[in-house]
Amino acid sequence: MLVIDNGKLRACLAAYWGLADAAVQVHNGGMNSATWFVSEGGERWVAKAVAPGSRRSFMGGLEVAAHVEAAGVPAGTPVVTRHGSVVADVDGVPLGLLNWVAGNGLLGRSPDEQRLIGATLARVHAALRSVTIKDADRFDWVDARASHLAVRPWVRPSVAAALAGYEALDVGSLSWGLLHTDPAPEAFRLDRKTGECGLIDWSIAMSGPLLYDLASAVMYVGGIDNADYLVEAYLESKTMTRAEVEHGLLAMLRFRWAVQADYFARRVVTDDLTGITSAADNEVGLENAHRWLGRLAAKKPSGAHRGHKTA
Repeated sequence: MLVIDNGKLRACLAAYWGLADAAVQVHNGGMNSATWFVSEGGERWVAKAVAPGSRRSFMGGLEVAAHVEAAGVPAGTPVVTRHGSVVADVDGVPLGLLNWVAGNGLLGRSPDEQRLIGATLARVHAALRSVTIKDADRFDWVDARASHLAVRPWVRPSVAAALAGYEALDVGSLSWGLLHTDPAPEAFRLDRKTGECGLIDWSIAMSGPLLYDLASAVMYVGGIDNADYLVEAYLESKTMTRAEVEHGLLAMLRFRWAVQADYFARRVVTDDLTGITSAADNEVGLENAHRWLGRLAAKKPSGAHRGHKTA
């Protein structure tokens, strides 16, 4: 787990960002980071720390966030330190101070919230299509031969089958761009006073199929059968064609669950408890992936997207 001593955190905030009298409250709402709410003089920020090995990815994600915010979507951009960097180190742990994004995270249960998620994601994708980031990662996340996939008998064959379905899409022909990679409803923050919706939690600069982000959003609201409002709102922007979504969404959603299986299998094997309270939470995540991969393996492609709904 990521642990930073409270005194050292405060000293870092003072030395690098000039926040000598900041109030600091533990948050830790993410699976791959440690976070704190920081406030001083009526202003608010989020301090975010990641594992030392994730430093490059973290900085890349902050660069993407800056481009997103420049396009008019609040994204939790980094506050530059007194030394001109976006990241400071606390005993070797990378720490960033992020601007506060007003509002509350969505749940994605209502038609209105799903439409907002779809429309905001499309707006972000459109803004990032022309952005190039040096040394951005290339989408290639899952290795079916990885040793941690032996954690349960079902994991490797299920992941391999989903990976084969993904590769059969001819992924080079899909729409590509910089991704968010994990657009869960709570990452979309709606300021109900202004109606402005932001998208936070930019953890990496990665170029990949835009359909992966859309499939991720669909996954979080309960799957294809529950995501018509979200998908239709996304399609209204014409960032991606309906034909591409109908062709690839089901296979990409299955692949997205394979990524979940890969992720939680690795966490189980390494006993990674970052962002959770016990090892049982990793087991729950792995079992959810097992259940959904089984469902999607049996689902016919014709059900990938059923068409427009009205409330």
